[in-house]
Amino acid sequence: MNNYIQIRNKIRKFKKKIEISGDKSISIRCVLLASQAIGVSKIYNLLESEDVLNSLKSIKRLGINYEKFKDYYKIEGLGLAGYNTQKRIKLYAGNSGTFARLILGLLANSNNEISVVGDKSLSVRDFSRITDPLEKFGLKIKSNKSKLPVKIKGSNYLRPINYFEKLGSAQCKSAVIFAALKTPGITKIIAKKSRNHTELLLKSLRFPIKVVPKKNYDIIEVKGQHNFNGFNYRVPGDISSSSFFLVLTLLSKDSELIIKNINVNKSRIGVIKILNKMNAKILLKNKKKYKGEETSDIIVSSEKNLKGINCPKSLNSSAIDEFLIIFLAAAKAKGVSTFKNLGELNNKESPRLDIAVNFLKKIGIKVTRKKNDIKIYGNPKLELNGNYHIKNFKKDHRVFMMSCIAALSLGGKWKIYDTDSVNSSFPNFIKIIKKLGANIN
Repeated sequence: MNNYIQIRNKIRKFKKKIEISGDKSISIRCVLLASQAIGVSKIYNLLESEDVLNSLKSIKRLGINYEKFKDYYKIEGLGLAGYNTQKRIKLYAGNSGTFARLILGLLANSNNEISVVGDKSLSVRDFSRITDPLEKFGLKIKSNKSKLPVKIKGSNYLRPINYFEKLGSAQCKSAVIFAALKTPGITKIIAKKSRNHTELLLKSLRFPIKVVPKKNYDIIEVKGQHNFNGFNYRVPGDISSSSFFLVLTLLSKDSELIIKNINVNKSRIGVIKILNKMNAKILLKNKKKYKGEETSDIIVSSEKNLKGINCPKSLNSSAIDEFLIIFLAAAKAKGVSTFKNLGELNNKESPRLDIAVNFLKKIGIKVTRKKNDIKIYGNPKLELNGNYHIKNFKKDHRVFMMSCIAALSLGGKWKIYDTDSVNSSFPNFIKIIKKLGANIN
C-alpha cells in the first residue's frame, strides 16, 4: 500500500534555529575511505540514511567491521588490499548512485567477480560513464546494457590511465580516483569542475594526490598504492537538505531561520548563489575550515520580492541536486527565469527535468522547454486552493520534499505519496518541518 502525507494548511510564520543531518556525499566517502584505511576510524554525525546504511552493510560484506556508538561509528579498516573478495559477493546499493559508482572504483583489485545491484530506480540509470574508464585500468566488467546489475572483477596488473571527465560528475571523477588508489604509478585526470569532497578527504589523509585548479576544470594526479591510517571525522550538515528550508523560509511570511554548521564547500553552494541573484539575502556566518572543507551557519529571511534569473550555466554543477527547489522559487518570482543545459537532471533518481516541468504546469505556472533548457514565467501572487495529488515520481526523495515545500508555502490541499522516499537521504525531514510549525498528517 502506498504511504502518503496530507498537508492542508500553509505554514505559519516562524523564527527558529535548526540543525540538519550530516552531508550525504561526505558520509558515503568517509565510510568508503575508512574501509580502506589501516586501523580504526571514528566518524561523527554520520548521516543515518538508507544510502549510508547500505554503504556500511556493503563494507561489512567485504570483511570490514564497523560498530555504532552513541555519537559516532567506528570502522576498522585493513588497508588498500583489505577487502575480502575470495568469493563472489553481491552488494546492494539501494537508491545510492554515489555508493554504487564509487565502490566500483574500490573493487579494482578484487580477486573474484563482485556484483553491485540497486533498487528499481537506480537500476535504470546509466553506468557506462563509470564502467568505460574503469575498464581502461584493466578491470573486467559486465553490465545489463550499461545498467545495473554490474559485475566487476579486479586485476593484479592494474595500469594507470589518463582520463578526461567532461560531464562535471563528481561520481565519475571519484570512481576513477578510487581505482587509482589501488593502481601503481600516476593516474592523470582532467575533470570539469564538480564537488571535490574526495580530493579534500584524501589530502587531509596525506595521500599523494595533487590538484591544480584551472578556470573551468581541475588537473588531478593520483599516485597509487600508498596506504593511509585510520582517521577521525565530524561530518558537517548537508547543503542539499538545507536548500528545502531555505526556500520554505523565502516563500513564507515574516519568517527567519538559522541553519547551524552546514558544509558550504564552493563546489556545493550554487543554490545560495542562484537564490541570492534572485534577490534573496542568504548570509553565511561563523565560517570555519575543517579538514579542507568550509562550514558555516546559514541565515535566511522571508523575501517578498524575488525576481527572475537568467541562470549562468557555470552554476549548474554546483546546484545540480537543488534545481527542483530552485524552480519552485522561480515560480513565485517576478519575471521570467531561464535555465540551460540541464540534461543531467534526467540522469538522477528520476527524470527530474521532465517531472519539474509537469509539476510547475500542474500548479498553474507557465513553462516553456526546448530540449534541456526551460523558461519559468513566475507569478509573485501565486496562491493555490485546489486539490493536488503527487505520486508516480519513482520515489525520488527530492521530488517528495519539493512537493512538501510547495504545499506549505503556496496553499491548497495536498496528498503526497511515498513518504518513505526521504529515508534514502534525509530521514529527519518531516520531523524538522514539524518543528518549524508545519501541520502534517
